[in-house]
Amino acid sequence: MSRVIRTDGPGKERTSLMRTSAEAIRRLSQKATIDDDAKDMVALLVYCFRQIDRGIDESVRAWEKRNYWVKAEQFRLRWAWVGQAALDLESLIRAQDWDRIPAVLVGLLPHFEEITVSRLTRSPDIWEGAYQRLIRENGRHSR
Repeated sequence: MSRVIRTDGPGKERTSLMRTSAEAIRRLSQKATIDDDAKDMVALLVYCFRQIDRGIDESVRAWEKRNYWVKAEQFRLRWAWVGQAALDLESLIRAQDWDRIPAVLVGLLPHFEEITVSRLTRSPDIWEGAYQRLIRENGRHSR
């Protein structure tokens, strides 16, 4: 029996989510005010960051099986920011503290240095309704 090789693993998903996040941050930077569209984009960032955070352990599992503990821990440390960013943005959304959102987004920019957004490819459909969905969660997400 041959091995099954997954081509849509957590690394590919992480890359896609980072690209989506970079585009959302870029669009947010072009907004003068926080309107409903901006609220949806910030909520989308929370969802993207949560999903990236959930994929970290799956990514390092193969290294841990081979006792590459240092490499696994370095990877976890490299991505430790993402879970905290999701929590920070979510708490600002729930507190309706929209004035602090730009400062948090600026703080995230170093994590997106390797992503060049020369063309916006994500459809607004992906963030539409994200704010209301996040508010309805009432803090019951699993991390």
